[in-house]
Formats: sequence, structure tokens, C-alpha cells
Amino acid sequence: MAEHNVQSPLPGTFYRKPTPDAPVYVEVGQGVEPGSVIGLIEVMKQFSEVLAERAGILQAFLVEDGDPVEPGQALATISVDA
Repeated sequence: MAEHNVQSPLPGTFYRKPTPDAPVYVEVGQGVEPGSVIGLIEVMKQFSEVLAERAGILQAFLVEDGDPVEPGQALATISVDA
């Protein structure tokens, strides 16, 4: 299996869930499809979805919920069939 890193499309704060009381979008070990929401990036009260680009299993988040991120920074790793 190959690995694919999901990268931040913009600078901001990364969140794994839509609201503080909501469950996370996806758990480590869970399957994702292209277009699956794995988190949000917040910039000046504007929220943008972070989407999986490939189908596979979410192996790890490389940043914590609430961490600041930069464009191009790896956020999560997905194992994909080569």
C-alpha cells in the first residue's frame, strides 16, 4: 500500500469536527472516499472543508485539533492501493 498526504490548502487553524460538541469527521483507521471531509480550516471566521483526495484508510493525523497550519503542510496520511 502507498501513502498519500492530505495537505492544507491555506493557512489557518485546523479542526477535526464542525463544532466543539460534535463528533470528529473521521477517526483514524476509518475508510475515506475522494471528497470525504476530514476536517476544517478556519481563517478569520471563514471555514473551509479539508477533503480526502484519494480513497483509502486514514492512517494518522499529523496535526492536532486546533493547531495552526500553513499552506501545503501535511495534515493527515491515507493509505491507498497503489
